[in-house]
Amino acid sequence: MAKVFIYPATSLILSDLVARFGHEPLGAALSIRERIQTPGLESPPLQITPEDPKKGLRYAAVEVPSGVRGRMAIYGPLLEQSEAAIIVTDAEMAFGCMGCARTNELILFSLRQRGIPLLELTYPKSEEEGVQFVKAIREFLAGLQEGGS
Repeated sequence: MAKVFIYPATSLILSDLVARFGHEPLGAALSIRERIQTPGLESPPLQITPEDPKKGLRYAAVEVPSGVRGRMAIYGPLLEQSEAAIIVTDAEMAFGCMGCARTNELILFSLRQRGIPLLELTYPKSEEEGVQFVKAIREFLAGLQEGGS
């Protein structure tokens, strides 16, 4: 079972597909859940602590806006854990909105620099493309199992 980073990291559909095919999805849902359920979080609407932008410095320079550093405090550790990744581009908002263009660029750059197996797909626009989309994901994930990840 490989740890697979999903992009967009908020996509429950991708998360479900990865889990159904026997791997561990690395996305925002569990990380955000941990933050919300952590006792003592003082800014519930933001789900961020004063320490998060500091943690984000490990993944983004000090010149980068604090919002990017705060997001990278969540996504950075997931990127480090990832053994593979699935990237879906041109997705509709309902598929999983990431919300921050600069964070998105940094995440994609970081994934490509890691040297891990990547599957890059364009969001399907028809039923036929949807079938091919799921098939490509299934084959990619099956290949990870065969490869010993």
